[in-house]
Amino acid sequence: MDLFSRTWTALRAAVAGLSDEDFGRPSGCTGWLVRDLVCHLVVDAQDVLITLATPTDREPTRDALTYWDVSDTPPTGDDPLDALTVRLAAAYEDPGLLKFHLDDVGSAAGRAALLADPAGRVGTRDEVLTVGEYLSAYVMEWTLHHLDLIAHVPGARQPPAEGLSRSRAMLERLAGGPFPSSFSDTDALLIGTGRRVPTGAEQTELGDLASGVPLYLG
Repeated sequence: MDLFSRTWTALRAAVAGLSDEDFGRPSGCTGWLVRDLVCHLVVDAQDVLITLATPTDREPTRDALTYWDVSDTPPTGDDPLDALTVRLAAAYEDPGLLKFHLDDVGSAAGRAALLADPAGRVGTRDEVLTVGEYLSAYVMEWTLHHLDLIAHVPGARQPPAEGLSRSRAMLERLAGGPFPSSFSDTDALLIGTGRRVPTGAEQTELGDLASGVPLYLG
């Protein structure tokens, strides 16, 4: 839960540090500008609040790893929800309003996470997780989207090293093996999730793992 807070706080700080011009830059998410990604983070924060306010007595059906639906099909940006996010982001017009909304809802989500019982059970997407496992899953969500946010923003704040390391470990478990030790945590995450195409040398280093990545998480 501490790592959830650190990665979420760092991501919100990175958004707060963006200039108005940065909101018009492309992000690391297919088909989305930075402003679209920030709008998505507002929705993510709302989802966290909703989930933490949805307790259940049912037995857990997923954990921090199985929370993710893994696909080998890359996103196209044509999904109706993706398109809705683009329209919502455009409606803000002033990037300052989008920053304010994320800070407002995001701060509330952060406080709710700190107050939640890690052993409690919550429902989301018709599944049940403990609070601790749910928030652990979001460490990877925040870390990957932090990388998406700064993909084309020179000098932007980087994700916390602990979040990168934990997310890499989670992705390696999903992939069924470790990435080469020569890969930085950032490169492992970008290549492993299809956000960057590996060089020829990197492809060779991947060895048997090459047939199992990239993984597209949803």
